[in-house]
Amino acid sequence: MSDLDLSIESPSFGLPDPLVFTDAAAQKVKTLIDEEENEALKLRVFVSGGGCSGFQYGFTFDENVDGADTAVENAGVTLLVDPISYQYLAGAEIDYTEGLEGAQFVIRNPNASTTCGCGSSFSV
Repeated sequence: MSDLDLSIESPSFGLPDPLVFTDAAAQKVKTLIDEEENEALKLRVFVSGGGCSGFQYGFTFDENVDGADTAVENAGVTLLVDPISYQYLAGAEIDYTEGLEGAQFVIRNPNASTTCGCGSSFSV
């Protein structure tokens, strides 16, 4: 018998990379949800036009999940992204940091070709 390579590679079929919702971000969101005393809340991350670079990130709490939303869970917390925003956020990492500049949610986005100094505005 000859040696046959029977390994199967799963093609991505053009699907964008998943979002990364870090442990630090999930823990901070969990703390904020606990303070609101509403376990139905989920963190929605979105992209809108504006800012000094053309697009800007936004964060809000939402109780509603649209059927087209992408949902990412970590530590019992759900992050939601609508389909339009997902095109700009595919492969991004949503993190929470505390440092000399203060505490803030940070998005590390591989799709952003430029970002502004504030970190909340970008272009593709």
